[in-house]
Amino acid sequence: MPRWLLWALAVAMIASAAVASMRDGDSADATVVADAPTEAQVERWPPVATFSILGYDPETGEVGGAVQSRVFSVGNGVLWAEANVGVVATQAVVDVSYGPQGLELLRQGLEPGEVVETILRNDPNPRPERWTIEGRQFSVMDARGNVATHTGPRASEWAGHRIGTHVSAQGNILAGSDVVEDMVTAFEETEGHLSFRLLAALEAGQAAGGDTRGMQSAAMLIVQEDGGVWLNNDVVLRLQVDDSEQPIAELRRLVEIAGRQRDRIRGR
Repeated sequence: MPRWLLWALAVAMIASAAVASMRDGDSADATVVADAPTEAQVERWPPVATFSILGYDPETGEVGGAVQSRVFSVGNGVLWAEANVGVVATQAVVDVSYGPQGLELLRQGLEPGEVVETILRNDPNPRPERWTIEGRQFSVMDARGNVATHTGPRASEWAGHRIGTHVSAQGNILAGSDVVEDMVTAFEETEGHLSFRLLAALEAGQAAGGDTRGMQSAAMLIVQEDGGVWLNNDVVLRLQVDDSEQPIAELRRLVEIAGRQRDRIRGR
């Protein structure tokens, strides 16, 4: 039998098996063979269920945020910051564009509350059935520590936020309100560099129950004009733990290394 005919018969048999499988109700297995996700599959991707903290240090002028979640590489979309501008965290039924939009509006001189209102007003809500604007959660802090936070009514339970002095904690699919309450308390009561205060907040949130699905990734971003270790570098810290059974513990290890480096540079 010619080789091309053997190939054709093999393809036909595979197709026939797939159809039979779908008829038997095994459609989940059938979808795995697709080369790329369909639009429906993309819409079923989970929300960025997480808890995050934004904070400002009036003594140093540093502003930044930290985040933990049961998703892979949560830092690739939640935290956005720019020196002398502010920091944004965008999560839940997330529209990643809220990050750069928030920074741009802060650059234009809008207050955080006005930024939140403007972003929500201009959101076209392109997928209202499965990715609704009503599920968005985001927080905006300016370079002076003023902050405004929004939790949509359809963000996955438990979802909410708490605002303190120069700090905002927010999260969704959490164990309860104690998570964000304890995060703010830990931030306000912890001394030292902003990185350790943000870290203490994550640890307190996790101790209160954190993300009910567990842990996987964490990230931290802190900025200040010329605050980095190299010339013309506004990034004080940009740390990501993309996949770990203990992402907050790993983030602490990295923060402590960065702290020792700062001490050496300052000649302590």
